[in-house]
Amino acid sequence: QVQFVESGGGLVQPGGSLRLSCAASGSIFSINAMGWYRQAPGKQRELVAAITGGSDTNLADSVKGRFSISRDNAKNTVYLQMNSLKPEDTAVYACKADVWITTMNRGAYWGQGTQVTVSS
Repeated sequence: QVQFVESGGGLVQPGGSLRLSCAASGSIFSINAMGWYRQAPGKQRELVAAITGGSDTNLADSVKGRFSISRDNAKNTVYLQMNSLKPEDTAVYACKADVWITTMNRGAYWGQGTQVTVSS
């Protein structure tokens, strides 16, 4: 019943901005680390940004200075703010969460992904 759903993708021009959200639904005890990945056709999946349960963040070199990751624990939501978008950022973006369903059960969950297209 636990699900993660991304939103906020779309078509933007180079230099534009998007804010992606990944919200959890269902019964969850807590969410530990969360991350955003992206994958373009024919390309390997890439970790774009990650945030720990303590809110420490890590960004891929390709997006440093342009993207930021944050979370709202009360809403069980992680965000990816994307600024100064480039055509090379075009990909399907998906969130991944390390989740404690209960105090006894822990696992990784993926969202279905949202398309981000950067084009003139």
